[in-house]
Amino acid sequence: MHRRTFLASLAGFVIAGPAAAQMKHDMGGMSGHGNQTLPAAGANPVLPEGLPLRELPRLSNQSSVPGLFKAKLAAEPGFVRFADGLDTPVLLYNGTNPVIEANEGDKVEINFENRIPGEPTTIHWHGMPVPADQDGNPMDPVASGGERLYAFGLPEGSAASYWFHPHPHGLTAEQVYRGLAGIFLVKPKNDPIPPEYGDTVLMLTDLRIAPDGTMPENTMADLMNGRVGDHVLVNGQKNPAMAVALGEKRRLRLYNATNARFLRLRFENADMTVIGTDGGLIEAPVAVNELLLTPAERVELIVSFDKPGEARLTTLDYERGWMGPGKPNEAGLTLLTANVSDEMMAAMPPLPATLRSIESLGAPAITRRFVLTESMGGMDDGSMSMSSGNMEMKFLINGASFDMNRIDEVSKVGQVELWEIANEADMDHPFHVHGTQFQIIEHEKEGTVSAPPYRAWKDTVNVAAGETVRIVLRQDLPGPRMYHCHILEHEQLGMMGTIDIQA
Repeated sequence: MHRRTFLASLAGFVIAGPAAAQMKHDMGGMSGHGNQTLPAAGANPVLPEGLPLRELPRLSNQSSVPGLFKAKLAAEPGFVRFADGLDTPVLLYNGTNPVIEANEGDKVEINFENRIPGEPTTIHWHGMPVPADQDGNPMDPVASGGERLYAFGLPEGSAASYWFHPHPHGLTAEQVYRGLAGIFLVKPKNDPIPPEYGDTVLMLTDLRIAPDGTMPENTMADLMNGRVGDHVLVNGQKNPAMAVALGEKRRLRLYNATNARFLRLRFENADMTVIGTDGGLIEAPVAVNELLLTPAERVELIVSFDKPGEARLTTLDYERGWMGPGKPNEAGLTLLTANVSDEMMAAMPPLPATLRSIESLGAPAITRRFVLTESMGGMDDGSMSMSSGNMEMKFLINGASFDMNRIDEVSKVGQVELWEIANEADMDHPFHVHGTQFQIIEHEKEGTVSAPPYRAWKDTVNVAAGETVRIVLRQDLPGPRMYHCHILEHEQLGMMGTIDIQA
């Protein structure tokens, strides 16, 4: 069935009325949660705004040995009171969304326990250069009630804003939107950013809760587009407040830990300067008026508060492609409000003109091409039969849906490669590669080729609809690695592959 015909049929079906609430789907065991329904009717809970920004708690180091970070981490059910009088069932790490802070050169040992009833899980150390058998990939699950040790080193030059989240086959999307995410901050031995700027972590998530405080399960629209919640939260709060002095500069690390929300951001009444991306600092500061932060991406900013009053981090509209009705209004959200005092603070040290050196990876030895498409089958006769469970939706790479028992590509340790990621679908797909950081070489769309504005280390790049993005990478550790769309529902519906790195 042609995609546009399907969308027109879907729109009519959803608008039709009460039958939509009975909509069921059969994902062939891929979703992990059986039948889903639309959210319950009623008034949505109101979340408090304007409370002081809270810091995410640090996971304490239980080791007394210099250069060793050792801790226990458990994925477990819990409750969070997002709205007054409502306790929302969630999944958390150690009852929260913790920050692990270590230094490049350290060794890390995390004793992990899965306390999620009836579900396997893993910890994927997103963007980190860890061995393949420590990467928490879908082929290496920790059973419910099980334990394992994650152990790896943090090599020199690995300082960056990483994060961690579950990656079990068929359950990743649900476990992340239910709350499982944490920050892994690797600090450099010599940080060029003045310490007077501070170092503030802002983890951006989004939330959908029903009138009774529960989290509704994914709808058909969520599976097609990726789950977009009703509220964007910063460190678990809606539009928290941050007090700053006039003339103050703040170092802010922004993490897009949502399943599928594209965040086109600007800071009203303040100036933004990019100093880092997924894989750490860039070579020199770059002033920007706005930026796009897609799912799983990170950015380090220096924000200069040179005007008194409110300085608000807000969203702008972004057309990333949307299938069917119900497109959310992405523009005009206030995520964070900085209250800038009238009193000028003492002059702060300047931001260095040079932050680090990023060397080119050199000429690639091989080129690989990955084509992103979508497939909606099970309706070859043109009929509309979602409620009967006959509809099959897939998001594909090179025409194939993910298979845990298949190796899609084979590479070699240390081999420099050029990857072309061509998006022939009708929506954007943020593309993530496990186990390494890459450099973006160019974007091409409708015959126009453009280079990125600066060289940076990245592990996730947005590939817009109709666009081809070329990246250069090298894997330095052997073993199987995943590559996939980081709209988690799309990954779950097939847009993922495996490359085996051979020694």
